[in-house]
Amino acid sequence: MAYRLIIFDFDGTLADSAGWMRGVFNDVARRYGFRGVSAEELEALRGQDTRALIATLGVPRWKLPFIAAHVRKLAARDAHRIPLFPGVEAMLERLQALGITLAVVSSNAEANIRRVLGPVGSARIRHYACGAGLFSKRAKFRKVLKAAGVRPHEVLSVGDEVRDIEAAAAEGIATAAVTWGYATEALLRSRAPTVVFTHLDELLRTVAA
Repeated sequence: MAYRLIIFDFDGTLADSAGWMRGVFNDVARRYGFRGVSAEELEALRGQDTRALIATLGVPRWKLPFIAAHVRKLAARDAHRIPLFPGVEAMLERLQALGITLAVVSSNAEANIRRVLGPVGSARIRHYACGAGLFSKRAKFRKVLKAAGVRPHEVLSVGDEVRDIEAAAAEGIATAAVTWGYATEALLRSRAPTVVFTHLDELLRTVAA
């Protein structure tokens, strides 16, 4: 399939923010009154989807928007500490050279994403739909498709979580799950994405074929 548009998640897909998140997680838990966890427990939680994770940690659903806003503020403070995965900059350059429109749909803030991508990388992204809630990415996908003027079957969504797969599939968009981010490969495969990438260069080979 020749995709005209690729929509990327950001954290865990383009940005290697897992280490940073582990560093702030328990402080956020204390601030908002849910259960903190050890590093070993955090690793085990990678096998749970978002709904199960919220239940396991005892996070009240009404607090989620406040938690998300606070985490975005922390990410703005620490953007200089959050790296891109190796090869991301070259990948974005190659995709752009192929004439593919690039977009980001993320729960993070656009300003944070632009800082981590840098001026060159952020300029390669044509459309940003940021600040998505944990369960509201579907509307962000619709917004990007409308702005880009493409049909769902011309789009590939690339993400590292079950919610990325679910939101894109609900809009009729092909889904690529990446295993180098938050969720485990087993969990991602259980949701039957269109394709699973275990290495960044697999994405380029698939799209450029």
